[in-house]
Amino acid sequence: MLVYFAPWWSWIVAATVLLGINQGLTWSMTQTSKLDITRADQRGLTIGLNEFSGYVGLALAGIITAYLATMPGPRSGLLLFGMTTILLAMLLTLLWVKDTLPWAKSEAAKHIAGISSGPLARFPTNIGAQPTTWEVFTLVSWRDKRLAAISQAGLVEKFVDALVWVFYPVFLYQRGISLPDIGWIVGVYGFVWGGSQFFTGKLSDHIGRYIPNVLGMWICGAGVALMLLGEGMAWWSLSAAVSGFGMALLYPNLSAAVADISHPNWRGSVEAAFWFVVVSMFLSGGILWVFGEETHPRPDTATAAA
Repeated sequence: MLVYFAPWWSWIVAATVLLGINQGLTWSMTQTSKLDITRADQRGLTIGLNEFSGYVGLALAGIITAYLATMPGPRSGLLLFGMTTILLAMLLTLLWVKDTLPWAKSEAAKHIAGISSGPLARFPTNIGAQPTTWEVFTLVSWRDKRLAAISQAGLVEKFVDALVWVFYPVFLYQRGISLPDIGWIVGVYGFVWGGSQFFTGKLSDHIGRYIPNVLGMWICGAGVALMLLGEGMAWWSLSAAVSGFGMALLYPNLSAAVADISHPNWRGSVEAAFWFVVVSMFLSGGILWVFGEETHPRPDTATAAA
């Protein structure tokens, strides 16, 4: 709704912030919930299936909205598609989604009692069983080199995400590509990324997470480089496919690797992290409100300045 009625870019920014909060409260929690109810030797497959369905859907959405933007218009098209998707998601959630926190607590209790089945995870030993948000933050940031390495990889791979979903369309539009064709090129990235995760997650359950994660980072980077080394729909689609396959190797397996060495209690105590994000966003918004100003050169502001 904010995008549809937006008179200025600041409204678009606010809408993007809300979408980011939604991403944390929905998509990230689908991963957490599925890890609560899956076996340790199937984490790669579980995350792979989650991301497979999610990013194939995202690719389809990109193509559909590209066509809608050329027919009823970008605002009306996005509103129509967005409201339909949101209402359908709310209905499915209310009817079928269940809280998996009891499973996480049950798993944690088995670990404490020493009766958990399967191979023993190499959990960090320099943290308590019920850590605070700050303790987990410092652990994954620098106190455990394994978690720190995985976390920085997760941070950097999001650069590619931003590049593909934001800058690829601008880059391609500047080269005269139509909106539907841009949707298809970017959609190739999503299709390959999503489709490949159906297999790459399961692969890591057999050969481990380390090699797929490292190769995924390098292949993804090579795909981005290819974007600048050629021209044409076929070449740019190939570039998007290479990046998508690299992302598929690392995306589900970074999450699975974190789950491998994270105590189940940590999955069941994430509320503080969300409140931290909420408070941070509102404080940041307040700073922007106090110290920022309108920068759009509208005719009225230009006249006032003269």
